[in-house]
Amino acid sequence: MENKKTILSGSTVTGNLTLGNYIGAINTWTQLQEQYDCLYFLADLHALTVHQDPAVLRERTYSFFAQYLALGLDPQKNIIFAQSQVPQHTELSWILTCLTPMGYLNRMTQFKEKAEKHVKNINAGLFTYPVLMAADILMYQADFVPVGEDQKQHLELCRDLVGYFENRYGKGVFRMPEPMIGKTGARIMSLQDPSKKMSKSDENEKNFVAVIDDAKKIEKKIKSAATDSGSEIKFDVENKAGVSNLLTIYSVLAGKTIEQLEKDYEGKMYGHLKVDLADVVVQKLQPVREKYEDLMKNRDHLDQLMISGAERASERAEKTIKKVYETIGLVRRR
Repeated sequence: MENKKTILSGSTVTGNLTLGNYIGAINTWTQLQEQYDCLYFLADLHALTVHQDPAVLRERTYSFFAQYLALGLDPQKNIIFAQSQVPQHTELSWILTCLTPMGYLNRMTQFKEKAEKHVKNINAGLFTYPVLMAADILMYQADFVPVGEDQKQHLELCRDLVGYFENRYGKGVFRMPEPMIGKTGARIMSLQDPSKKMSKSDENEKNFVAVIDDAKKIEKKIKSAATDSGSEIKFDVENKAGVSNLLTIYSVLAGKTIEQLEKDYEGKMYGHLKVDLADVVVQKLQPVREKYEDLMKNRDHLDQLMISGAERASERAEKTIKKVYETIGLVRRR
């Protein structure tokens, strides 16, 4: 592990992981676990910025953990854990909050978007969300953080906070994280509105395929996906965003190039593409769903794996938080 670079990533436990998550991140994660020291966490504390039903939140935490495993993340090769089970996250978050200029948080695009969406619950947690995210990353001395374009701003804040900390207390406490942005299929768009990214928190279920959807749901969603005027099956994001999105999904899942697919569907209709793509998605996700259902039936096993992951993460986190306490003048309880 010592010779490997460290990668950290996670996901809020809202909605269900989507085909976009699978293609854009998790499919890559299973490859990365062989080359890097990887930590993946369930961001259940981040989920609290929006009102959560306690029973649903608890169930979703189990569900997400099972989805991670079903998608191929190995709990032996990776450290997989729930954020709330490692208390050092909130400790470091407060310390970093005291270094963060409010002006920086005011500029966060996601805060503005979420504040508009949740006008009756614009809480302080929603405002300081990026600081907790920075704590998540810096806690484990991450070299790389797989991020989409929408999260780059938060990572930039994280890097700024390393600079602020070093200016005040000196270097040697935190590692400067770098973004890791996937090149192929990293941005899967909404099925009904291909101008926006596929999101697991989308209120319209037709916009995304969940990795635990059954075959009928998957087929229905793919077949009703938005296409474009004309009938030519051609990759052209600007003029044919819907078809281009379907071709991107097909290309990544089937391991075929876009050029191959354009040739295969030359002279065919959009309907042919959708039927075939639905079959490909169903075949790819069926074993995921089966493994997920099996895991969810065995809560004791899930609990054991979560505890093990939290203990391993906490051991790593304690090294960082101890160094932070010593550096800034706090007395760590022994």
